[in-house]
Amino acid sequence: MDLFPDHPDAAGKRPLAARMRPESLNEIAGQTHILGEGKLLRRAIEADRLDSLILYGPPGCGKTSLAEVIARVTRRRFTRVSGILGNVAELRKILEPARDLRLRAGQETVLFIDEIHRFNKSQQDILLPYVEEGDVTLIGATTHNPFFFINSPLVSRSRVFQLEPVPPEAIQALLRRALTDPRGLAHISCEVTDDALAHLAAVCEGDARKALNALEIAVLTTAPGPEGLISVTRAEAEESIQKKAVVYDKDEDEHYDTISAFIKSVRGSDPDAAIYWLAKMLTAGEDPRFIARRLVILASEDIGNADPRGLSIAVAAMQAVEFVGMPEAQLTLSQATTYLACAPKSNAATLAIGEAMRDVQSGKVLPVPRHLRDAHYKGSKELGHTGYQYAHDAEHHFVDQEYAPTDKIYYAPTQQGYEATLDKRLAFWDSLRKHPKRPPETP
Repeated sequence: MDLFPDHPDAAGKRPLAARMRPESLNEIAGQTHILGEGKLLRRAIEADRLDSLILYGPPGCGKTSLAEVIARVTRRRFTRVSGILGNVAELRKILEPARDLRLRAGQETVLFIDEIHRFNKSQQDILLPYVEEGDVTLIGATTHNPFFFINSPLVSRSRVFQLEPVPPEAIQALLRRALTDPRGLAHISCEVTDDALAHLAAVCEGDARKALNALEIAVLTTAPGPEGLISVTRAEAEESIQKKAVVYDKDEDEHYDTISAFIKSVRGSDPDAAIYWLAKMLTAGEDPRFIARRLVILASEDIGNADPRGLSIAVAAMQAVEFVGMPEAQLTLSQATTYLACAPKSNAATLAIGEAMRDVQSGKVLPVPRHLRDAHYKGSKELGHTGYQYAHDAEHHFVDQEYAPTDKIYYAPTQQGYEATLDKRLAFWDSLRKHPKRPPETP
C-alpha cells in the first residue's frame, strides 16, 4: 500500500524553478560561452558525439538542467545519483543494467551525478571501467574545482566545462518567460514591473533557481487588486528574496579565487575593485591576518623600490590588524589596500632575486673574492684576506672594486616612482668604474 499516493495536483505544486527547467538548448539561460552557436559543447550535443562531462559552476547556474537537456536531445536514458546519498551498491545497480542495455539494445544512458566531489576515491574508481567502455555517459556536477576534488583518472576521461553565474539580463528574460509560460505562471493574472524583475535578477547573484522561486513567492503572496490583477512592484520583490549569504568556502575555490582577484586588482592599480574583493572576504569571515600577510608579500613583490613606503605601510597594517582585531581592522586593511593599489609598481626586485636564485641553484656558485672574505679571525691575513677598500673613506662613499666575480646584472630598476632615482644613482656609480657594468643609455 502506498502511504503517500501521487496527487493529481502534485506537479503543479512543484517550485517554479523545477517547472521551468529547460527542455531544449535554446531555453538554457546564459552559458553562451559553451552553448552558443558553433561552440564545441553545443556541436557535440547536436551531433550526438558526446564524451563524459564534468560541469563545474556555482549553485543555480544550470548544471542539472543542462544534463537533462543533453539526455533529451541525444535521446538517452537519464539516471540521476546524488553524491551525498549514493554508495557503491547503488552505483552497481545502475551501471550493470546500463552496460547490459547498451550491449543488448544499443540504448545509451546518461548517468548524472550531482555533487560528484562528494564521492570518495573508491566510489569514483568504480565509474572508470564503465566510462572507459562507453557503457554510460557520465555527467558529473560540482561546485568545487574538479582538478582538486575529483580523481585524476576520471577527470582525464571527461571533458570539463565551467559554467558561469547566469548574467542579470538572461535571468530577466527567464523571469519574463516564466510569467507567460503554461509551465510557469501563465494561469495567474499578474503583472511584474521592470524594476521588480531587475531587482530579482541583480540580488540573486547569478542563481536562476533563487530568482524564479523568489518571483513565485512574490506573485503568490501579493494580494490581487479590485479587478483580480496581482501587481508586483519592487517593494514586493525586495520582500520575497532574502539577502543571499556570500558564497565563500574558506579552504576551497572561492577562497583562492577571491584572494587572487584581490591581489591582481591591487597589482593592477584598481583601488575600487580591490576594495570590493576586500569587502567580500571580510563579509564572508576571512581571517584579516591572512589578508594582511598577502599585502605584505605584494608590497615587496609588485611595488618594491618604486615606493619603499609600501612595505612599511603593509607591515604596519599587519601589526595593527593583530593588535586591533575586527571589525575596526577593516579600516586599517582598507587604508593599506588603497595605498598599495595607488602606489607605483615595480617587480624589478622580484625578478632580481628570482634570477639570482636560479643561477645559484643551477650550479653557478661563485667564490667569494679574497678581499671580501672575513679578515677578523686569526690567520686570515696569512690566507690572503686583504685588500678590501672601505667605501666610506672614498669620495661619494663609493669604491670601484669587485664585489662578485661576475658582470651579470640582476637588479634593473624601472622608471617607476622612486626606482627612477635609484636608476640614476646606479648610473652615476657606474660612471666611476673603469669597466662599467651597465651599457650607456641609447640616445
